[in-house]
Amino acid sequence: MRKKTYLKLVEYQTEQSRRHLDEVRSIHAEMRGYKHDFHHHLQTLKGQLEAGETGRALAYIEQLDRELMNVDTLLKTGNISLDAILSAKIAQAKAENIAVSVKACVPDNLTITDLELSILVGNLLDNAIEACRTAAGERFIRIYMSMKGKMLYFSMLNSAGEKRKKTGGLFSSNKNGLHGFGLRRAEGILEEHGGWCKYNSENGAFTSEFLVLAVE
Repeated sequence: MRKKTYLKLVEYQTEQSRRHLDEVRSIHAEMRGYKHDFHHHLQTLKGQLEAGETGRALAYIEQLDRELMNVDTLLKTGNISLDAILSAKIAQAKAENIAVSVKACVPDNLTITDLELSILVGNLLDNAIEACRTAAGERFIRIYMSMKGKMLYFSMLNSAGEKRKKTGGLFSSNKNGLHGFGLRRAEGILEEHGGWCKYNSENGAFTSEFLVLAVE
């Protein structure tokens, strides 16, 4: 039984690593797109300035500045690993027209490993993206993360469909395979580090919270 559980854990972590690699590749492709677009932006500005349309050029620069600020804020939580996780998931959510807002301030050195952090945050964001697909109206994810003393606090509100029922302590999901195991693994990590998690499902919305010891 222990061997079976171990093999399932290895399978899950392999799948998690593969998915994150795909997400990082997606971000890399997006960054290459920004580089390609930057050349066109310069050409546009050059043409506007040569034509004496300084007002139009300034408006163009202001628009670019706003877009770059929105991209930049996704990558500065204070924790490099968390930046990578959130950036990948946010890129995925935006590709599905889900509005995402993040307010996070987390130290770079945590006692939980990068893999553990990825499992905790990644699974919850996967659930949120899945839930948004069933939402009838506005599709959104709102994330808040901060330190409470030595504890890392995570809170997320996302749009959803109808209120979901609990099955064996977890809310039902449309996903198959390792989805339920991933959530149990996440809860196991929280228990190992003296933390807890809490979920709440209502019509149109779903909330997730966890608190975990993260610094010595």
